[in-house]
Amino acid sequence: MAIISLNSGSFCHGEEIAQKVEESLGLERIEEKLLVETSQRFNISRDKLVRTMTGPTPFFNKFTREREKNTAYLKVVLADLIQDDNRMLFGMPTHLLPQTIPHLLKVCIIANFEYRVKQAMAQKGIAEKEAGRIIRYDDKEQLQWTQFLFDEAPYESKLFEVLIPMQDRAVDEAVTEIINHASGEALRTIPESLMAAKDFALAARVNLELVNAGHSVDVTAREGIVTLSINNYVVRLEKYQDELKQVAEKVAGVAGVETRIGAKFSPPSILPMGDVDLPSKILLVDDEKEFVHTLSERLETRDISSSIVYDGEEALEYIKHDEPDVMVLDLKMPGIDGIEVLRRVKRDYPHIEVIILTGHGSEREETMAEQLGAFAYLHKPVNIDVLTQVMKEAYQKVNKLKESMGWGEKSGFEDTSQPG
Repeated sequence: MAIISLNSGSFCHGEEIAQKVEESLGLERIEEKLLVETSQRFNISRDKLVRTMTGPTPFFNKFTREREKNTAYLKVVLADLIQDDNRMLFGMPTHLLPQTIPHLLKVCIIANFEYRVKQAMAQKGIAEKEAGRIIRYDDKEQLQWTQFLFDEAPYESKLFEVLIPMQDRAVDEAVTEIINHASGEALRTIPESLMAAKDFALAARVNLELVNAGHSVDVTAREGIVTLSINNYVVRLEKYQDELKQVAEKVAGVAGVETRIGAKFSPPSILPMGDVDLPSKILLVDDEKEFVHTLSERLETRDISSSIVYDGEEALEYIKHDEPDVMVLDLKMPGIDGIEVLRRVKRDYPHIEVIILTGHGSEREETMAEQLGAFAYLHKPVNIDVLTQVMKEAYQKVNKLKESMGWGEKSGFEDTSQPG
């Protein structure tokens, strides 16, 4: 019997379909087991594993590589779990499974934006605008994960074998379609497909060792031969290839190691800072008037214009009429504090990237800000060049989100049910 992975957009009946497929085929759901076993095996909290898949890449990840490590942990445990078939995986972890396993069926349940909004309104009893915001937030979480893994939008047809547009299907029709695919001769478990599952497990173990050694490469395996694809440019390529081989060859089960240049391997462009796209709509929120005006003037010298408000209530009122791309937010303010402003902004306007800039923050508040979706957490006094770079990265993220998801000014997420 096939292993089925089923990912779904929100308000597309994904969980209902998954339950019916599970019951009809007698499959074992393993997504919770994956989180529990990874948490226990690698001594990392379940919540951190969930945030790895649903949250943004932490600002200091380039130094800690926490997201790469957590992803490697999940992949190793998942590879072990699918050595037995009759398994079903639902949700974000499905993207960790490769399409190289013949008896694995990767399914995407999705619908166009209009259908999803109507479903959200009916299920939650909310207005159309609120429904759209919730869906955009959910899609943003999906996008952050697939961009990290593949640099792709989450519902691209190339990531799946089967894509089911729910605006054209009833739930039972979708269930029947999945069962028919899963029961087909092409997905029958044979020795070659079992070997592919073992190769995935081997590649996952090699990847973990490389990540722990500070390397970032794509790892695949075929009958024990491991291939390392180098996508990040390095100056001394031959030396780097030798370093990778030395790490990979120590992993049990590796019969040989090959390296190759990946499709994204190219020397970095050298561009002046002024050539980078700059955020056009910045909102600074701080009750220290002298500080925030000085900050605005210093940003102006770097071709970044900004608007200013002096407390949380003004910020929330401002956003209702003129949504910024990026907000720089103080924590300690009279009235509505920065944490509450962040909470409301990410709830109602999840596409706005919020940079916390504070002189009085605590470790607890930093953790809370990260959990609520802050793009970065910076301390006063801040180096203006550091702040400028963080703003640019936040703006690039906003732009990439809009481009990848096809968001318009009013229509929001466009029809993703058609193959891309």
